[in-house]
Amino acid sequence: MKKALLILLLAASATTYGQSKLASQDISVNGFRNPSIGLEYRYHRFSAHAGYYMTAFKAGETTKFIKTGVTFWFGALGKKPIPSSFYVSASYLRGINRDYDGKNAFAAEVGFRWMVWKGLNLRIGVTALTAPGQSLKINPTPGISYTFLLKGKQPKTN
Repeated sequence: MKKALLILLLAASATTYGQSKLASQDISVNGFRNPSIGLEYRYHRFSAHAGYYMTAFKAGETTKFIKTGVTFWFGALGKKPIPSSFYVSASYLRGINRDYDGKNAFAAEVGFRWMVWKGLNLRIGVTALTAPGQSLKINPTPGISYTFLLKGKQPKTN
């Protein structure tokens, strides 16, 4: 599984790098799960995010975290003011219930952000989450966000 994700990431990077440029700066309000329910600020190819994250490792059981991390954006596609793009991220999580209550955890994710309409975007990714005393968890991470270009910061074009 890890090798397949790495191969996918490298292939996407090699085939899409430089096709379109990302806007200089934007801010996203993340409304569901990916990267968290919170805010994200992006400057060129890097962003920082923070918020509330929940996931279901077992059916019917929601595990909750406070999450913060960084993301690297690449492979921008299209000519929209905010183009669709691939990403990889690393995050620190602090568990707030169930088996993770009071525990530190770390996550790595790879995925794609599809810009649907204006700033509305959907994300799909795969996260690997690890914490001391817990087994490695691999989960899909869908998300929905709205992204705003910061005033005066227009995307660069080829």
